[in-house]
Amino acid sequence: MVMWIASSAPAALVSVVSLAAMTLTGHGGSHPLEWGDGPLTVDSLPRVTYVAHRGGAREVPENSMSGLMAAYRRGTAQVLDFDTRVLRDGTPVVFHDATLNRTTFLGGEVRKLDAEEWKGVRLRPRDRLPGSWRSERPPTVEEVLDRLGGRILLMLELKDPAGLERVAGMIRARGLTRSVFVNTNDPRVADRVHRLGLPAQLWRSAEQMRTDRPERWRSFVDVLDVDVRARDADVRRAVRSGIPRVWAHTVVTPAQRDRALALGCDGVLTDAPGRLARYRTRVPGPVSSVTGR
Repeated sequence: MVMWIASSAPAALVSVVSLAAMTLTGHGGSHPLEWGDGPLTVDSLPRVTYVAHRGGAREVPENSMSGLMAAYRRGTAQVLDFDTRVLRDGTPVVFHDATLNRTTFLGGEVRKLDAEEWKGVRLRPRDRLPGSWRSERPPTVEEVLDRLGGRILLMLELKDPAGLERVAGMIRARGLTRSVFVNTNDPRVADRVHRLGLPAQLWRSAEQMRTDRPERWRSFVDVLDVDVRARDADVRRAVRSGIPRVWAHTVVTPAQRDRALALGCDGVLTDAPGRLARYRTRVPGPVSSVTGR
């Protein structure tokens, strides 16, 4: 069941952004024109990587096309993160929660809608966000891949692992197999991602990290995503695991970033990439010259 949630703003003030007008594709409808000679891949990442978590959820409407595009244009992150769920008919969409209540004008479970009903969903931007944002439909995964795939590295978190094969097919069809990290909290799903030929990312909470043995995952995990609240010893164990990249989540302040980098992480997921870009890192050693950009 889908329920309407009352809004304090008059309905007349809610304008809808057409995602169709924002999509720019090539002759086959699958490749962005901006690719040029080919898409960006993981090989293009700098030594210290900044990821806009949900597009930068303290600066833009989370998991929205306008928010992802704003984060891309600002250039304060090299990777854009977004969450995915699966509708009743199997359509993968960009959304974090299991229900619509927190971020839209509707209520009810995401998985009970189909693609046609999804067209009626409208995001409700938070009042505390800087700037002025319009209401818009949450995009589908296909729309984000068509709009931003190849132009910037993407990180796709699977909230519904059952949708992995379909998402993997979309990524492969667009030639983005080295351009999209697929993120999960489950090592078994990360192994499946790896077997499908995609870069696998595994995130872990501070509590999980207390007993993790991350060296067990180095054969199939490309990025280990560690909780910035974890103990120093647990972060260092992750850094020494042999996994190629270790990034910290979810970073908000320069001090959190600097601690993660000092402990050996080589990337951060942040809700505030613009804020971090304004503050140089203060870490002894080679990374001290790195800025938030």
